[in-house]
Amino acid sequence: MIDRTRGRLLVLAAALIFSAGGAGIKACALTPWQIASFRSGIAALVVWLLASEARRNWSWRVVVAGLPYAATVLLFVLANRLTTSASTIFLQSTAPLYILLVAPWLLRERNRGIDLAVMALIVGGLALFFVGVEPPKRSAPNPVAGNLLAVLSGVAWALTIVSLRWLGRRGDDPRGSAAAAVVSGNLTAFLIGLPFALPVLAASALDWSLLAGLGVVQLGLGYVYLTRAARHVPAFEMSVLLLLEPALNPVWALAVQGERPGIWSLLGGGVILAATVLKTWADSRSGPRAEARRSP
Repeated sequence: MIDRTRGRLLVLAAALIFSAGGAGIKACALTPWQIASFRSGIAALVVWLLASEARRNWSWRVVVAGLPYAATVLLFVLANRLTTSASTIFLQSTAPLYILLVAPWLLRERNRGIDLAVMALIVGGLALFFVGVEPPKRSAPNPVAGNLLAVLSGVAWALTIVSLRWLGRRGDDPRGSAAAAVVSGNLTAFLIGLPFALPVLAASALDWSLLAGLGVVQLGLGYVYLTRAARHVPAFEMSVLLLLEPALNPVWALAVQGERPGIWSLLGGGVILAATVLKTWADSRSGPRAEARRSP
Protein backbone atom coordinates (compact mmCIF):
# COMPACT_ATOMS: atom_id res chain seq x y z
CA MET A 1 0.00 0.00 0.00
CA ILE A 2 2.89 2.32 0.77
CA ASP A 3 4.38 1.66 -2.67
CA ARG A 4 1.02 2.34 -4.34
CA THR A 5 0.60 5.62 -2.42
CA ARG A 6 4.15 6.68 -3.23
CA GLY A 7 3.56 5.79 -6.86
CA ARG A 8 0.43 7.95 -7.01
CA LEU A 9 2.33 10.87 -5.52
CA LEU A 10 5.07 10.43 -8.13
CA VAL A 11 2.49 10.43 -10.94
CA LEU A 12 0.89 13.58 -9.57
CA ALA A 13 4.32 15.19 -9.22
CA ALA A 14 5.14 14.30 -12.83
CA ALA A 15 1.81 15.69 -14.06
CA LEU A 16 2.37 18.89 -12.08
CA ILE A 17 5.87 19.26 -13.55
CA PHE A 18 4.70 18.52 -17.11
CA SER A 19 1.86 21.04 -16.80
CA ALA A 20 4.29 23.94 -16.33
CA GLY A 21 5.88 23.37 -19.73
CA GLY A 22 3.66 25.70 -21.73
CA ALA A 23 4.03 28.64 -19.35
CA GLY A 24 7.79 28.10 -19.08
CA ILE A 25 8.25 27.97 -22.85
CA LYS A 26 6.30 31.20 -23.27
CA ALA A 27 8.11 32.98 -20.43
CA CYS A 28 11.60 32.24 -21.79
CA ALA A 29 12.84 34.96 -24.17
CA LEU A 30 15.13 32.61 -26.11
CA THR A 31 13.98 31.69 -29.61
CA PRO A 32 11.67 28.67 -30.05
CA TRP A 33 14.44 26.66 -31.73
CA GLN A 34 16.88 27.47 -28.94
CA ILE A 35 14.38 26.35 -26.31
CA ALA A 36 13.48 23.20 -28.23
CA SER A 37 17.08 22.19 -28.90
CA PHE A 38 18.72 23.03 -25.57
CA ARG A 39 15.74 21.76 -23.51
CA SER A 40 16.01 18.36 -25.17
CA GLY A 41 19.78 18.25 -24.85
CA ILE A 42 19.58 18.90 -21.12
CA ALA A 43 16.75 16.39 -20.68
CA ALA A 44 18.70 13.66 -22.52
CA LEU A 45 21.58 14.09 -20.07
CA VAL A 46 19.28 14.13 -17.02
CA VAL A 47 17.41 10.95 -17.98
CA TRP A 48 20.69 9.23 -18.91
CA LEU A 49 22.14 10.02 -15.47
CA LEU A 50 19.08 9.40 -13.28
CA ALA A 51 17.44 6.42 -14.99
CA SER A 52 19.83 3.46 -15.05
CA GLU A 53 17.55 1.60 -17.50
CA ALA A 54 18.21 4.36 -20.06
CA ARG A 55 21.83 3.22 -20.27
CA ARG A 56 20.84 -0.29 -21.33
CA ASN A 57 18.85 -1.91 -24.14
CA TRP A 58 20.27 0.30 -26.90
CA SER A 59 19.85 -0.89 -30.48
CA TRP A 60 19.03 0.52 -33.90
CA ARG A 61 15.33 -0.09 -33.09
CA VAL A 62 15.61 2.22 -30.07
CA VAL A 63 17.07 4.96 -32.26
CA VAL A 64 14.24 4.53 -34.79
CA ALA A 65 11.64 4.67 -32.00
CA GLY A 66 13.23 7.89 -30.75
CA LEU A 67 12.65 9.71 -34.05
CA PRO A 68 8.91 10.40 -33.61
CA TYR A 69 9.61 11.36 -29.99
CA ALA A 70 12.11 13.94 -31.27
CA ALA A 71 9.44 15.34 -33.59
CA THR A 72 6.98 15.44 -30.67
CA VAL A 73 9.14 17.56 -28.38
CA LEU A 74 10.24 19.91 -31.18
CA LEU A 75 6.70 20.50 -32.45
CA PHE A 76 5.39 20.96 -28.91
CA VAL A 77 7.73 23.89 -28.29
CA LEU A 78 7.16 25.50 -31.70
CA ALA A 79 3.37 25.21 -31.32
CA ASN A 80 3.43 26.68 -27.82
CA ARG A 81 5.08 29.85 -29.08
CA LEU A 82 2.44 30.36 -31.78
CA THR A 83 -0.86 29.39 -30.15
CA THR A 84 -2.21 29.14 -26.61
CA SER A 85 -0.86 26.59 -24.15
CA ALA A 86 -4.35 25.14 -23.78
CA SER A 87 -4.71 24.55 -27.52
CA THR A 88 -1.26 22.98 -27.72
CA ILE A 89 -1.78 20.44 -24.95
CA PHE A 90 -5.36 19.61 -25.94
CA LEU A 91 -4.49 19.11 -29.61
CA GLN A 92 -1.51 16.94 -28.69
CA SER A 93 -3.95 14.86 -26.66
CA THR A 94 -5.65 13.75 -29.90
CA ALA A 95 -2.94 11.07 -30.18
CA PRO A 96 -5.39 8.19 -29.44
CA LEU A 97 -7.23 9.02 -32.68
CA TYR A 98 -4.15 8.45 -34.82
CA ILE A 99 -3.19 5.32 -32.90
CA LEU A 100 -6.62 3.84 -33.60
CA LEU A 101 -6.27 4.73 -37.27
CA VAL A 102 -2.89 3.05 -37.80
CA ALA A 103 -3.05 0.20 -35.27
CA PRO A 104 -4.93 -2.22 -37.59
CA TRP A 105 -2.20 -1.90 -40.24
CA LEU A 106 1.00 -1.40 -38.27
CA LEU A 107 0.26 -3.43 -35.12
CA ARG A 108 -2.46 -5.80 -36.35
CA GLU A 109 -4.73 -4.57 -33.55
CA ARG A 110 -8.43 -4.75 -34.37
CA ASN A 111 -10.56 -1.75 -33.39
CA ARG A 112 -13.70 -2.38 -31.35
CA GLY A 113 -17.01 -0.57 -31.29
CA ILE A 114 -15.93 1.53 -28.32
CA ASP A 115 -12.83 2.58 -30.27
CA LEU A 116 -15.00 3.95 -33.06
CA ALA A 117 -16.96 5.98 -30.49
CA VAL A 118 -13.68 7.34 -29.12
CA MET A 119 -12.56 8.28 -32.63
CA ALA A 120 -15.83 10.14 -33.26
CA LEU A 121 -15.48 12.08 -30.00
CA ILE A 122 -11.89 13.09 -30.71
CA VAL A 123 -12.74 14.18 -34.26
CA GLY A 124 -15.59 16.28 -32.86
CA GLY A 125 -13.33 17.85 -30.25
CA LEU A 126 -10.65 18.51 -32.85
CA ALA A 127 -13.17 20.25 -35.11
CA LEU A 128 -14.17 22.64 -32.33
CA PHE A 129 -10.68 24.17 -32.35
CA PHE A 130 -11.25 25.36 -35.90
CA VAL A 131 -14.89 26.51 -35.54
CA GLY A 132 -13.89 29.95 -34.37
CA VAL A 133 -10.28 31.02 -34.91
CA GLU A 134 -8.92 32.91 -31.93
CA PRO A 135 -7.47 36.35 -32.72
CA PRO A 136 -3.69 36.73 -32.44
CA LYS A 137 -2.38 37.93 -29.09
CA ARG A 138 1.01 38.62 -27.56
CA SER A 139 1.47 35.11 -26.19
CA ALA A 140 -0.17 33.44 -29.22
CA PRO A 141 0.75 35.46 -32.34
CA ASN A 142 -0.35 32.88 -34.95
CA PRO A 143 -3.06 30.55 -33.57
CA VAL A 144 -3.82 28.84 -36.89
CA ALA A 145 -0.21 27.84 -37.57
CA GLY A 146 0.29 26.92 -33.91
CA ASN A 147 -2.80 24.72 -33.89
CA LEU A 148 -1.61 22.89 -37.00
CA LEU A 149 1.80 22.27 -35.42
CA ALA A 150 0.07 21.04 -32.26
CA VAL A 151 -1.96 18.58 -34.35
CA LEU A 152 1.28 17.33 -35.91
CA SER A 153 2.72 17.00 -32.42
CA GLY A 154 -0.22 14.74 -31.56
CA VAL A 155 0.48 12.66 -34.67
CA ALA A 156 4.15 12.39 -33.70
CA TRP A 157 3.24 11.36 -30.15
CA ALA A 158 0.91 8.68 -31.53
CA LEU A 159 3.77 7.34 -33.68
CA THR A 160 5.96 7.37 -30.57
CA ILE A 161 3.46 5.18 -28.71
CA VAL A 162 3.20 2.83 -31.69
CA SER A 163 7.01 2.64 -31.88
CA LEU A 164 7.27 1.75 -28.20
CA ARG A 165 4.68 -1.00 -28.68
CA TRP A 166 6.77 -2.26 -31.57
CA LEU A 167 9.84 -2.37 -29.34
CA GLY A 168 7.94 -4.33 -26.72
CA ARG A 169 6.77 -6.87 -29.26
CA ARG A 170 10.35 -7.41 -30.39
CA GLY A 171 11.07 -8.83 -26.95
CA ASP A 172 12.93 -5.80 -25.60
CA ASP A 173 12.48 -4.75 -21.98
CA PRO A 174 9.56 -2.26 -22.29
CA ARG A 175 10.64 0.11 -19.52
CA GLY A 176 14.32 0.04 -20.43
CA SER A 177 13.64 0.45 -24.15
CA ALA A 178 11.29 3.36 -23.48
CA ALA A 179 13.90 5.14 -21.36
CA ALA A 180 16.59 4.61 -23.99
CA ALA A 181 14.21 5.83 -26.72
CA VAL A 182 13.50 8.99 -24.71
CA VAL A 183 17.22 9.69 -24.39
CA SER A 184 17.77 8.97 -28.08
CA GLY A 185 14.79 11.12 -29.11
CA ASN A 186 15.86 14.07 -26.99
CA LEU A 187 19.41 13.82 -28.32
CA THR A 188 18.07 13.75 -31.88
CA ALA A 189 15.86 16.78 -31.18
CA PHE A 190 18.88 18.62 -29.77
CA LEU A 191 20.94 17.91 -32.89
CA ILE A 192 18.12 18.78 -35.33
CA GLY A 193 17.36 22.05 -33.60
CA LEU A 194 20.97 23.11 -33.01
CA PRO A 195 21.64 24.64 -36.49
CA PHE A 196 18.51 26.79 -36.11
CA ALA A 197 19.43 27.70 -32.52
CA LEU A 198 22.85 29.14 -33.32
CA PRO A 199 24.24 31.67 -32.82
CA VAL A 200 23.07 32.34 -29.29
CA LEU A 201 22.82 36.07 -28.67
CA ALA A 202 22.76 37.74 -25.28
CA ALA A 203 20.12 36.32 -22.93
CA SER A 204 19.34 37.11 -19.31
CA ALA A 205 20.11 34.89 -16.35
CA LEU A 206 16.37 34.43 -15.91
CA ASP A 207 16.05 33.03 -19.44
CA TRP A 208 18.87 30.54 -18.88
CA SER A 209 17.31 29.57 -15.54
CA LEU A 210 13.96 28.96 -17.21
CA LEU A 211 15.64 26.87 -19.89
CA ALA A 212 17.48 24.81 -17.27
CA GLY A 213 14.22 24.26 -15.43
CA LEU A 214 12.50 23.11 -18.62
CA GLY A 215 15.26 20.63 -19.38
CA VAL A 216 16.22 19.36 -15.94
CA VAL A 217 12.87 19.40 -14.15
CA GLN A 218 9.98 19.69 -16.59
CA LEU A 219 11.17 17.21 -19.22
CA GLY A 220 13.92 15.22 -17.50
CA LEU A 221 12.85 14.76 -13.88
CA GLY A 222 9.19 14.51 -14.86
CA TYR A 223 9.94 11.49 -17.02
CA VAL A 224 12.05 9.84 -14.29
CA TYR A 225 9.19 10.24 -11.78
CA LEU A 226 6.75 8.73 -14.24
CA THR A 227 8.84 5.64 -15.00
CA ARG A 228 9.40 4.95 -11.31
CA ALA A 229 5.68 5.28 -10.58
CA ALA A 230 4.82 2.85 -13.39
CA ARG A 231 6.13 -0.02 -11.24
CA HIS A 232 3.41 0.49 -8.63
CA VAL A 233 0.40 2.24 -10.24
CA PRO A 234 -2.01 0.50 -12.68
CA ALA A 235 -2.12 1.98 -16.18
CA PHE A 236 -5.72 3.19 -15.95
CA GLU A 237 -5.18 4.95 -12.63
CA MET A 238 -1.98 6.52 -13.94
CA SER A 239 -3.75 7.84 -17.05
CA VAL A 240 -6.49 9.45 -14.96
CA LEU A 241 -3.98 11.05 -12.58
CA LEU A 242 -2.02 12.40 -15.54
CA LEU A 243 -5.09 14.38 -16.62
CA LEU A 244 -3.87 16.88 -14.04
CA GLU A 245 -1.39 18.03 -16.70
CA PRO A 246 -3.85 19.35 -19.33
CA ALA A 247 -6.11 20.62 -16.54
CA LEU A 248 -3.37 22.77 -14.99
CA ASN A 249 -1.53 23.74 -18.19
CA PRO A 250 -3.94 26.60 -19.08
CA VAL A 251 -3.98 27.70 -15.43
CA TRP A 252 -0.22 28.30 -15.37
CA ALA A 253 -0.41 30.13 -18.73
CA LEU A 254 -3.15 32.35 -17.33
CA ALA A 255 -1.17 33.08 -14.15
CA VAL A 256 2.16 33.77 -15.91
CA GLN A 257 1.09 35.25 -19.26
CA GLY A 258 -2.51 36.31 -18.64
CA GLU A 259 -3.40 33.98 -21.51
CA ARG A 260 -7.10 33.14 -21.80
CA PRO A 261 -8.02 30.35 -24.22
CA GLY A 262 -11.21 30.76 -26.26
CA ILE A 263 -14.45 28.99 -25.40
CA TRP A 264 -14.23 26.72 -28.45
CA SER A 265 -10.74 25.59 -27.44
CA LEU A 266 -11.90 24.77 -23.93
CA LEU A 267 -14.94 22.87 -25.20
CA GLY A 268 -12.81 20.97 -27.71
CA GLY A 269 -10.26 20.14 -25.04
CA GLY A 270 -12.96 18.89 -22.70
CA VAL A 271 -14.34 16.54 -25.37
CA ILE A 272 -10.84 15.23 -26.20
CA LEU A 273 -10.02 14.56 -22.54
CA ALA A 274 -13.36 12.80 -22.04
CA ALA A 275 -12.59 10.59 -25.03
CA THR A 276 -9.15 9.84 -23.56
CA VAL A 277 -10.72 8.70 -20.27
CA LEU A 278 -13.23 6.54 -22.15
CA LYS A 279 -10.49 4.95 -24.25
CA THR A 280 -8.30 4.22 -21.23
CA TRP A 281 -11.21 2.79 -19.26
CA ALA A 282 -12.20 0.53 -22.16
CA ASP A 283 -8.62 -0.73 -22.51
CA SER A 284 -8.40 -1.45 -18.78
CA ARG A 285 -11.57 -3.54 -19.05
CA SER A 286 -10.40 -5.57 -22.04
CA GLY A 287 -6.82 -6.29 -20.97
CA PRO A 288 -3.43 -4.54 -20.99
CA ARG A 289 -2.85 -2.27 -23.95
CA ALA A 290 -0.44 0.62 -24.33
CA GLU A 291 -1.72 3.99 -23.30
CA ALA A 292 -1.63 7.26 -25.30
CA ARG A 293 -1.16 9.79 -22.42
CA ARG A 294 2.13 12.03 -21.39
CA SER A 295 3.21 15.21 -22.80
CA PRO A 296 6.76 16.32 -23.43
